[in-house]
Amino acid sequence: MDRSKNISSAEQSNNESTYHTPVLLKETVEGLNIKANGVYVDCTFGGGGHSRAILEKLGTTGKLVVFDQDEDAKKNVPDDDRIIFVPQNFRHVQRFLRLHKITGVDGIMADLGVSSHQFDEADRGFSIRFDAALDMRMDQRQKLTAADVLKTFSELQLHKMLEQYGEVTNSKTLAKAIVEQRKLMPINTINEFKQSVQDKVKGNPQKYFAQVFQALRIEVNDELGSLKELLQQIPSLLNPGGRAAIITFHSLEDRIVKNFFKNGNDAETVVDEVYGNRPDNPFTIITKKPITASDIELKQNPRSRSAKLRVAEKI
Repeated sequence: MDRSKNISSAEQSNNESTYHTPVLLKETVEGLNIKANGVYVDCTFGGGGHSRAILEKLGTTGKLVVFDQDEDAKKNVPDDDRIIFVPQNFRHVQRFLRLHKITGVDGIMADLGVSSHQFDEADRGFSIRFDAALDMRMDQRQKLTAADVLKTFSELQLHKMLEQYGEVTNSKTLAKAIVEQRKLMPINTINEFKQSVQDKVKGNPQKYFAQVFQALRIEVNDELGSLKELLQQIPSLLNPGGRAAIITFHSLEDRIVKNFFKNGNDAETVVDEVYGNRPDNPFTIITKKPITASDIELKQNPRSRSAKLRVAEKI
């Protein structure tokens, strides 16, 4: 049986590229330093682009476990008995690996960007380009939506969310406006929200609302909490010499990954200069500086502009 016959087909590739174009594909696969008989984890399967490239490097005894909480991603899973699909958030990676009798892996990767499919599906509510319900749930099984956040969060909660997750310049003013507006009219759709706070927009409206939507999306999906939980599990999951490759898309994520690889935790640990106290760090950093998209990739996929890849190896 040719295990890769469906993976390499033109139809499969076209479906995946339509769903989502994988960023830093070559750099990520090289960073994982794949062994033919190894066990690997793709925490963010999406269109399957990174997974397909990993499978091409694996032999017949290799194994790939893929996670994606978005049920739409399951349609992209290739017919290959080396792959296991787990329809869950990657914050549960260790638990589900154990369910599949896997105690150690040789590589873990995650592409933390929102897929093109999610942005381009109007009814998912991720993009400011369309009018739709303010949803933004990556996992449709969860209850909390972006509309719920705008309806129920206090003015202080909204202020902190917009300030920390979106770096919105007038976050305090916008939070107050949202609380005032929701008393006057419902805010359930993208257009209702944009119209209700239009007079509070600072600078370029597209950039402004992109920052606001980023903050809402991070809150709805607890993206930073999920990332931290994933990172905390990686040291115990990786075999010695195994590698973690994480692609981030904004400074909040990148800072968390950078500090974790540097210190073995997600805090910005202060080193005692006198006694040289350092936390136990299970990693050797492979990428001293984050890898970014080449000029060629930027032209082919403008969404790769903010992508940063960091790689670390388990000691």
